[in-house]
Amino acid sequence: MAQTQPDLQTVRLSNGKQITVHTQLFINNEFVPGHGPLIETINPANEEVICSVHSADAQDVDAAVASASRCFKETWSKVAPSERGRLINRLADLMERDKDELAILDALDNGKAFTIARDVDITESIGCYRYFAGWADKIHGKTIDTTHDKVCYTRHEPLGVVGAVIPWNYPTMMAAWKFAPALAAGNCIVMKTSEITPLPAYKFAALVKEAGFPAGVVNIITGYGHTTGVYLSTHKDVSKMAFTGSTVTGRKIMESSSSSNLKKLQLELGGKSAQIVCADADLVSAAEWAAGGIFNNHGQSCNAGSRILVHESVHDKFVELFIEWTKKNVVIGDPFDEATFQGPQISKGQFDKILNYIDIGKKEGATVAYGGKRWGTKGYYIEPTVFINCKNSMRIMQEEIFGPVVGIATFKTIDEAIDMANDSDYGLAGGVYTKDLDVALKVCNAIKTGTMWVNCFDVFDQSTPFGGYKQSGFGKELGKYALQEYTQVKVVKILLSSKI
Repeated sequence: MAQTQPDLQTVRLSNGKQITVHTQLFINNEFVPGHGPLIETINPANEEVICSVHSADAQDVDAAVASASRCFKETWSKVAPSERGRLINRLADLMERDKDELAILDALDNGKAFTIARDVDITESIGCYRYFAGWADKIHGKTIDTTHDKVCYTRHEPLGVVGAVIPWNYPTMMAAWKFAPALAAGNCIVMKTSEITPLPAYKFAALVKEAGFPAGVVNIITGYGHTTGVYLSTHKDVSKMAFTGSTVTGRKIMESSSSSNLKKLQLELGGKSAQIVCADADLVSAAEWAAGGIFNNHGQSCNAGSRILVHESVHDKFVELFIEWTKKNVVIGDPFDEATFQGPQISKGQFDKILNYIDIGKKEGATVAYGGKRWGTKGYYIEPTVFINCKNSMRIMQEEIFGPVVGIATFKTIDEAIDMANDSDYGLAGGVYTKDLDVALKVCNAIKTGTMWVNCFDVFDQSTPFGGYKQSGFGKELGKYALQEYTQVKVVKILLSSKI
């Protein structure tokens, strides 16, 4: 039975201001009631209910996929690539116009600092749409010489209906990483938001309609992973699933693909990235980049540099500089306070999980050099936590904590550091700090990760691909490589008349 809660709801921010939000599913360019249960979304800064949102059950997923399938067949596949690019650029213009509102919703629903949401997340998301808008009319195949009596060429065709599931840590940016290349390549899309952070995506949906996209190109739904996510990932009319989230869920989506229609998959999963600090590194700079590499977004990033491996000769000085930078710059507070760098963790469950890992680290014999406990008495705030005297075999060095917790260990030789960095189930990213180019290249070539940073960390560009090795998944986001994830190659061979 469809829920009766009206779509538009007025909600209160933690700073006392109010904003109106959409709460219904976005299917076929309309906000419609869902048939699943209403889901409360919680403000992590004060632990209070923001509002309830509609969720999708199987019939809602069917309706969204049917809308996308119909649009792809009847309309979107016939739209000129240059027109696709124009619409995507128009969408970026509208996001620019409403940048503050999008950032407010990211901060409200997720707990991240409003200024960071506005100046980083939303700004980078707009840049992502503009980048892929430029690619829309430049996706093409090749002519291939075979024999004199044949003409052979390839076409890079869209997949059709793409399903996507995004996480809660970057609500607007993770959506952009999926939507932008999928739309540029000519696909229609059904996206499930995280049930924890649905509000930014519904504001985006309103902008999609305003931009003039045909009904059915973009469909956005919300629901739990074990229900709505399963309905979408097993749907036989979905040609591909793009997923960002945990490795555990990534495995389940692979099973869903196998048991349904062998849909194409793109999985960007967990990480336990190592940052290597060599003896010759600029320690001031290394400490700043390394601290940002773990504490950005409250440590809630798949590529977070949560393992720091420091040459034993500079360990003490590095730790001193690292903690000094953290004390000065990682300001904890309300997301709408302009001084805030770190807001609350996303949920009570994540809050408890992180505190439990801090206890595990202590029991394993690591030493808390800074932080290590809850901050304040209200909201899901945790102090940035620095462990020293860590061994690479410890759980806090092997398991993804997804919070503001870092473990620091020492090494004697660069080969030992490489072995320690590679001693992980994950392979998403890594970093090395050194003045020696030979060492930097050796480390970058030897570590089994999809991205390596040298003398910096957590630096992204729209034009450079991002994706993991090993249990961090497969497929690439961003850059030209991302377009390969949303197209399929067809070969056409024409036999010429024998009269020619």
